[in-house]
Amino acid sequence: RLQLVESGGGSVQAGGSLRLSCALSVYTGSANCMGWFRQSPGKEREGVAGIRTADNSPYYADSVKGRFTVAQDHAKNTVYLQMNSLKPEDTAMYYCAAGLCDSYILDEGEYTSWGQGTQVTVSS
Repeated sequence: RLQLVESGGGSVQAGGSLRLSCALSVYTGSANCMGWFRQSPGKEREGVAGIRTADNSPYYADSVKGRFTVAQDHAKNTVYLQMNSLKPEDTAMYYCAAGLCDSYILDEGEYTSWGQGTQVTVSS
């Protein structure tokens, strides 16, 4: 099992930017995808962005396309989520996850290892 540690959350005004990081503290090579998910109070957790580790193919939810960018640094065993043009509706707890994906990469059922989450708050 992989251990994931998120960082980079915080509070920002609408239109601002944040970069989240997800460090894999134990890397076994048993994941072929990394994903970012978020959950706000009263809502289900939703997939935001994902990346296939073999070829860096990114995937995004429609709600964040053009604003968020997912990237990985193999040397540092770290995945990033650059979030620009943030909106109040982006406010949520953000989680990174790792798994062996063979279908829809933004489906949380594809993931087996999860981080503890980092809070993102966007004020209007």
